Amino acid sequence: DYKLMNQVCDKICSIVTLTNATLKGPVPMPTRRRIFCVLRSPHVNKDAREHFEIRTYKRLIDIQNSSLQTIDSLKQLNLPAGIDLCVNFI
Repeated sequence: DYKLMNQVCDKICSIVTLTNATLKGPVPMPTRRRIFCVLRSPHVNKDAREHFEIRTYKRLIDIQNSSLQTIDSLKQLNLPAGIDLCVNFI
């Protein structure tokens, strides 16, 4: 759900600003849609099909001048179910 994603992004932004690190973002990335087509009946009615969709939302947050306190506070952040956080150091 994109509303839940935006709430988590707001939490991350508030944590970063409290630790005096500079922040750019969140930048919304394109939504990935995966559509699955499934036959309703395995033997008859080949024209009867159901479509299911999974949407993946992504946000990009660039944190500069981060300290150890920033990294520790992001690791201790409690995320709701269905939300993943990926941290890359460059």
